[in-house]
Amino acid sequence: MAIAKVFDKGNDRAGGKAAGKGIDKVVEKRRLAESLAAQFQGLNGVHPGQWPLAPRILCGIGVVIGMLVLGYFGYWSSQFEEQEAGAAQEQQLRDKYRLKTAQAINLDALTAQKAQVDQYVVRLEKQLPSKAEMAALLSDINQAGVGRGLQFELFKPGQVVARDYYAELPIDIKVTGGYHDLGAFAGDMANLPRIVTLNNMELVTNKDGTLTLNAVAKTFRYLDQDEVAAQKKAAEEKKKGGRK
Repeated sequence: MAIAKVFDKGNDRAGGKAAGKGIDKVVEKRRLAESLAAQFQGLNGVHPGQWPLAPRILCGIGVVIGMLVLGYFGYWSSQFEEQEAGAAQEQQLRDKYRLKTAQAINLDALTAQKAQVDQYVVRLEKQLPSKAEMAALLSDINQAGVGRGLQFELFKPGQVVARDYYAELPIDIKVTGGYHDLGAFAGDMANLPRIVTLNNMELVTNKDGTLTLNAVAKTFRYLDQDEVAAQKKAAEEKKKGGRK
């Protein structure tokens, strides 16, 4: 029992010391707060250079923050925008450089492809007659049918239709003959040196066993310089009329 009382007294003393220290800290904090509050009193009409330490420190911090804010919006923000624009331009230049490099590497292949395309265009151009050669082409179509023993009941060239780069001439034809002869005639049309197509074909069986072919043969030719000029003029007038 005596030992227990001794321990109890020791604990009471330790607890009292701890409580005293806690009270002292609270008192010190309160005194510090009161001291700081007192420094901010009575500042009206007093020159900042004569202010107590705490207000001067706080005022200095505010000035620094204000300068940083003004500097960001007044100078640094524009610098950041210029930097971003420069980075975007740099990326565009890099992309162009990669594209040019790839084109330079494939230059030989591209040159060869261009030569092939040019040759193909030349072959197609040779299949388009000029305006002066159209009469000869119509004669070739007629001779192809006559050569197969066919009888032309109708061979009527229609109105020329001008396209962007060429003219189209439809020809209404009606030709009678045997089945194999008509097939050979269609093959001859495909093998002509000029482009000729058969459209809207219709076969009719006659009483004597022959067949009649109704079709529209279409051939194509170059536009001459006068036609090209007239077409450009019409397009310009149409554009002006659309703007009105």
